[in-house]
Amino acid sequence: MVGLCEAPRTRAELRRGLGLPVERCNYLHRYLVPWTHDRDDPAKNMHPATKRAHYAVAALIAARPRVARAPQPLNGAAGDSGESARRVRADLGVSLGQAVSAKVIKPATAESTLHLMSRQSADSVHSTLPSLTRQLLSGGIAVDWAVLLDDLAWWDLRRDRIGSRWLESYFRTAYPENDTETPSATEENER
Repeated sequence: MVGLCEAPRTRAELRRGLGLPVERCNYLHRYLVPWTHDRDDPAKNMHPATKRAHYAVAALIAARPRVARAPQPLNGAAGDSGESARRVRADLGVSLGQAVSAKVIKPATAESTLHLMSRQSADSVHSTLPSLTRQLLSGGIAVDWAVLLDDLAWWDLRRDRIGSRWLESYFRTAYPENDTETPSATEENER
C-alpha cells in the first residue's frame, strides 16, 4: 500500500479517509477496491472489518508527515548467533515503547493511551490512530503497517488479546530487562 501513496493527488485523496468508516471514504474506493474485492468470486470479498482496516491503514500511510515518507527499515530484531533469522514484527506497543525511549512521548501518556485503546471499540481505535501515528512518525518512530493492518482487521474478535500484546510489547521495549523499575507516577509528574 505504501506504493499507492507516491503521487501527491493519490495521497491527498487517501488522506480524506482518516478515521472514517468505509461508507464515508468515497475517494478511496478508486484505489482500494482492487485490494478488497475479487471480481471473479464475490464470495471471496473481504470481511467488513478487514476492509475497514485496509482503508484505515491506507489513509494513515497517505497522511505520513514528509519526514516519514522515506523508506524505513522494519522494527524488530533478528535471532542471535546461529539461530534462524526469524524476524519479530513490531506492533503498536513496540512503536510506543520506542517513542518513550526516544523521549518522543511521555511514559504516562503512552501507557494510558494503550490502556484506553485496549478497552475501546474498533470505531474509537480507528479515530485515535491518525493523531497517534502522526506523533510517532514525526518523532522518527517507525510503524509496521502490515502488523497494524492485521491487528485492526482482527480487533473486533481479538481486542483483549491484541491489547494485551500491545501492552506487553510496550513494557518490554520501554523498560528493557536490565531496568528493574518503571518510573512511578510521582517521578513522571516531575518530568
